[in-house]
Amino acid sequence: MEIAQTPQSGWLDALRAHARSHMPAALGLGLSALAVVVLLGQSLLQIATGEASAVLRFALIGGAAGFAATALGAAPALFLRGIPQRVEDSMLGMAAGMMLAASAFSLLIPGLEAGAEILGGKGGGAGVVVLGMALGVLLMLGLDAFTPHEHERGGPCGPGFERCGRVWLFVFAIALHNLPEGMAIGVGFSHGDMGVGLPLVAAIALQDLPEGLAVALALRGAGMTPGRAVLVAGASGLMEPLGALLGVGLSSGMAVAYPVGLGLAAGAMIFVVSHEVIPETHRNGHQTPATVGLMAGFAVMMVLDAMLG
Repeated sequence: MEIAQTPQSGWLDALRAHARSHMPAALGLGLSALAVVVLLGQSLLQIATGEASAVLRFALIGGAAGFAATALGAAPALFLRGIPQRVEDSMLGMAAGMMLAASAFSLLIPGLEAGAEILGGKGGGAGVVVLGMALGVLLMLGLDAFTPHEHERGGPCGPGFERCGRVWLFVFAIALHNLPEGMAIGVGFSHGDMGVGLPLVAAIALQDLPEGLAVALALRGAGMTPGRAVLVAGASGLMEPLGALLGVGLSSGMAVAYPVGLGLAAGAMIFVVSHEVIPETHRNGHQTPATVGLMAGFAVMMVLDAMLG
């Protein structure tokens, strides 16, 4: 007598088969997830006792700013069916430039300085930041490999993607994109340093505006009604305050967790830019306007960091 296979068991079977065929990504995800759990667990007690209450408020406000910017950017999709592809690629290129500059000026440089101060040397400081970057890349590689999602032009991927509707695959892809941005905000505020946190919030909120519009238009193209597309695109920004809470938890415990967390957030953001954003902006032959947009975004973020940092 055959036992009927439930949707859950079918998805678990697909996940196990996917893990066997993608063993390096599975090991990387497991290692990075274990590191995240350890860092998060040792700091949750400190947060729960109220010692980090001000830090939590700053992180939540910063994450909420990213969410609000995403929702605001998505709103024009209520009456726009689309924008010229050249303009969209330029806007996404600018967002990529701001993410790269934020990773460099607001995450990696403060991480190197904090690591050198904690460990008493520049070499040790660089080592812990590189360790954090590696964990961030492993985390995103694992999430990219094991979360069913769909890139706008790359098609569906991940275990069990055939069991998800196309719209939900888009939603999962958006969530993967927004999580490291929220983590960066949380890590930036985890020590209460406004010089690190404020430039990050400004950069991420600014780049969320064109990103929110691009996501909403993509969802409309997938067949959603205008209102629902704007609602789902705006709701995807909720991953940023959630990621901010995770970032605070990762970096507010052991002293060395701070530079590791900064490196992790930077590694995850750089991975997203290189793996998803830049290839999408070049896919339609608009490399030059996309690159000019990237340079403009980098310059804007550099000025913001100099003024607010």
